[in-house]
Amino acid sequence: MQFRLDHAVDILRRTPGTLRHMLAGIDGPWVMNNYGEATFSPFDVVGHLIHGEKADWLSRAQIILDHGEARPFEPFDRYAMHDDSKGKTMADLLDEFEMRRAANLRELESLGLTEDQFAMTGMHPALGRITLGQLLATWVTHDLHHIAQICKSMAFQYKTEVGPWLEYIGIIPR
Repeated sequence: MQFRLDHAVDILRRTPGTLRHMLAGIDGPWVMNNYGEATFSPFDVVGHLIHGEKADWLSRAQIILDHGEARPFEPFDRYAMHDDSKGKTMADLLDEFEMRRAANLRELESLGLTEDQFAMTGMHPALGRITLGQLLATWVTHDLHHIAQICKSMAFQYKTEVGPWLEYIGIIPR
């Protein structure tokens, strides 16, 4: 499917509500446990998404629009949520994510982007040359990836409890 901003925004707008429906009012192992070493719990994922709203998608889009490849992106700290989320509850994180995403979507709309601008390039510190369209498409797929990761983490909590059905439940890591 070819990138279209209106299609992207359809998904980006829904992510906070999806996460709220999945995670609000749930505590303990459902939100705090992960599915193995160096994996994210649902709590970690929401914190990570918040950090992305603060330091990734729109700030990088603006760098492309203002500087192109002349100013490379700052490296993104994929684990900043561990410090940023300390002392917060899942409710706190869901509220903050919803607020930041709404603000970022308003800002994205205010840019008045055209299809021609999606071909503008920037410089990623690890990936090299990327386009604005690729960045925005990745914002969407990043959301979907982390929604799936939350489901994977939650399903993993019943890995032993599903017994022989584990063979049929592909989302649970073996």
